[in-house]
Amino acid sequence: MPLPDDLSKCLVLNTISAARTLLRRHDARLKPFGVTVQQFSLLAAIRFHPGEPVAALAQRVFLDRTSLTRNLDLLERKGLVRRASGSGGNVRLCELTAPGDRLLDRLLPEWELSRLALVKGLSRKDVETYLRVARQLAQE
Repeated sequence: MPLPDDLSKCLVLNTISAARTLLRRHDARLKPFGVTVQQFSLLAAIRFHPGEPVAALAQRVFLDRTSLTRNLDLLERKGLVRRASGSGGNVRLCELTAPGDRLLDRLLPEWELSRLALVKGLSRKDVETYLRVARQLAQE
């Protein structure tokens, strides 16, 4: 059965293509710092939402539990994050180490430059529409 010509209009395929391209581009920008986009988002979430359980961080940065654990393990091995037990039994918390804090200070301006480059040529309305539609499609 031949593929229909309108596959170029498929929301799923176009979303996957855009996501791969954006991830590849932004991972390349962060490579000199030794982290990926997912690891950057985790570092930022840990800093800006201190005391939040690991499970809540996973939702905040859109990672499944396996990916979250893998990335936290990597960040911990690099000495950028420290895990601790929370006050509620088996609740796990994370905090940035001093090197993690310093790295995030260097990453935030790079992220801002990357974000500005991404939206260059797009109107504010384009960006708002894209985010609204992406969030709507991401709802389960």
